[in-house]
Amino acid sequence: MKINALKKELDGVLPGLAVSILISLASQFLARFLPTLGAALIAILLGMLLGNTLLNRPELGQGTKFSEKRLLEYAIVLNGLILDFQVLKSAGIKGFVFVVLQMGLTIFVTYNLGKYFGFGKRFSLLMGAGNAVCGSSAIGTVSPIVQADNKEKGISITIVNLTGTALMILLPVLGAILYGSDTLRTSALIGGTVQSVGQVVAAAKLVNDDVVTLATVFKLMRVLLIIGVAVLYGRMNINEGESLFTRKKRAGIDEGSVTGAGASASPAAVSYGVPWFLTGFVVFFLIRSFIGVPDSVLIGSKAISTQFEVAALAAIGMRVKFADIIKEGPKAMLYGLTVGAVQVVMAVALIRVFFG
Repeated sequence: MKINALKKELDGVLPGLAVSILISLASQFLARFLPTLGAALIAILLGMLLGNTLLNRPELGQGTKFSEKRLLEYAIVLNGLILDFQVLKSAGIKGFVFVVLQMGLTIFVTYNLGKYFGFGKRFSLLMGAGNAVCGSSAIGTVSPIVQADNKEKGISITIVNLTGTALMILLPVLGAILYGSDTLRTSALIGGTVQSVGQVVAAAKLVNDDVVTLATVFKLMRVLLIIGVAVLYGRMNINEGESLFTRKKRAGIDEGSVTGAGASASPAAVSYGVPWFLTGFVVFFLIRSFIGVPDSVLIGSKAISTQFEVAALAAIGMRVKFADIIKEGPKAMLYGLTVGAVQVVMAVALIRVFFG
């Protein structure tokens, strides 16, 4: 069964994967002449340019999706070997409390901004989970819990990903302005704010490898906390016109949200276990911390991880479609960008409280 599932996933992957690798190699070559931009940013921009022009072809979609998801997951696992215990210690309990508060405030603010912009409960809650936790993966996890329909799910995924793309490019610049070369605070800003795992790695890569490692730690804390978000959402009353936490029977989809029918009438059973790459990251970190690995393995892991990351960033760029930005309209885009801006303000304030 696992072999068949792997074959199914790999079916049609090669063209998009090959293009992602080629863009990655070209970006690393160009970075020799444009060192201030760096291979990571060049890969994203080149991917966006080609993905909306010459390489805007559906047959590449499966491969770019694989590159964005799997290559980054492999890179995250390898980063477990690269992470130094002293770097992790610098985040500590303060880092975890920072993440919890940032996530809780993001869900609260996003939900209330959704009401202000005139969106329904389900859509606003999907936006809250996507921005607070891990982008489209979080939306996919909680959508059956809040009985969201397919259109609500699709629009929220698009808006969250576009917001994350904007923050992915802007936060490294803001981090440099606010924190200079401080790894901890820059990592907290990026890892505690940017939407998807891939976008966190991409943004951090625009700074340096130390920020990639520690920002990933902050991000993985958020990913792990999807369990708590799912449990919280399961206790909410998603009927329009009723208090969010009143104990009432959950009805089926009604007309009060962004879109029409499409979801089932009863909440679905949802699985929200720990992602495999988080487990791999922790295992590799423990191996390095308590057993030790040769320097050659560390150097090799870092080199391979970098190649995976840049290829994944090229794929992320290719999957940003300008047509999607136009399609969703100004109201939804303004909602998403407002949420992103408020997230950044909250993160900067909390970083000042916890990390000085």
